[in-house]
Amino acid sequence: MAELDPVIHAQARLRITAALATLVADEQISFPRLQELLGMTAGNLSTHLRKLEDAGYVTVEKTFDRRTPVTYLALTKKGRRAFEDYTETLRSVLGETS
Repeated sequence: MAELDPVIHAQARLRITAALATLVADEQISFPRLQELLGMTAGNLSTHLRKLEDAGYVTVEKTFDRRTPVTYLALTKKGRRAFEDYTETLRSVLGETS
């Protein structure tokens, strides 16, 4: 039986990855908007984003809008592929066919 990706499998990281996977390739979302969508604290979201970034699944772009810092997030190609593989493995474990 195939193993589920442990980086994505944690509940919070699965929610983050699933939310980012709804974006079109090369589209980004701001940190506050993702935080609002997921109902997570800034610290918790940051911690899980770091793990996803370390795995190469998420890009974190820090920039400025005038003088205000803004952080944008996106799923990388590797991250999108990992999420697709994760969902396919989950379907397999549950006995579903695609």
